[in-house]
Amino acid sequence: MSTPTPNLDEPYLVRTDREGIVTLTLNRAQQFNALSQAMIAALQAELDAIALDPAVRVLVVAGSGKAFCAGHDLKEMRANHDKAFMQDLFRRCGKMMMTITQMPQPVIARVHGIATAAGCQLVSMCDLAVAADGARFATSGINVGLFCATPGVGLSRNLGRKQALEMLLTGDFIDAQTALQQGLVNRVVASDALDAEIDKLAGSIVAKSSVAIAMGKQMFYKQLEMGLEGAYQYASEVMACNMMTEDAAAGIDAFIGKRKVEWLGR
Repeated sequence: MSTPTPNLDEPYLVRTDREGIVTLTLNRAQQFNALSQAMIAALQAELDAIALDPAVRVLVVAGSGKAFCAGHDLKEMRANHDKAFMQDLFRRCGKMMMTITQMPQPVIARVHGIATAAGCQLVSMCDLAVAADGARFATSGINVGLFCATPGVGLSRNLGRKQALEMLLTGDFIDAQTALQQGLVNRVVASDALDAEIDKLAGSIVAKSSVAIAMGKQMFYKQLEMGLEGAYQYASEVMACNMMTEDAAAGIDAFIGKRKVEWLGR
């Protein structure tokens, strides 16, 4: 049977907007949504635009077809066997992954099928992740003689060291429940309940103050790179600044007055 030819006229990403929640769906199902140069560029452009849009409260990253994301496009990499190409590819991919943590909106990975190599990295770099119970995860580069160095950055910041190294050194798959137990995902549900669970999680975030969410996300990632004393000093300053916002005043007054809060900073 011949391999179907991809429809290059189709967009790399499909975007849907609903009540402050944007879903970006990787749209190269026949290539298992591989992170080619073009896919990374499309993601970077959308992430940059969303980061500047206060109407977007939560971003969901999903995959079309049978898989979430199978990592980098190995055929593209072999066709461009040049160190400068590789350096540029991984630099661009790293920038895209960092943008996810730097943008003010929380980003949720919607994971089904497989998430391998840079696809597993993408899950690890999203702020939150919800997986279908049949999802599987691996950093499988080692199976083709390539240590998943860049995926290891995100993986080692989600899992314990020994769990992360086992995945990186063996390339073996872990199932969704193991990913949950080891900290790679937040929730695991039946595949037919995946969208409802995403909506539940995203809706809970949308109901909160966008000002507090943005300040808190920035603080969370920045303090992780600090020593304990510096982290407390920084967190204390962030809390003091947060307390001075209109949203904090409105929220506390509503709590004391036992009434529903109306956020002012949206």
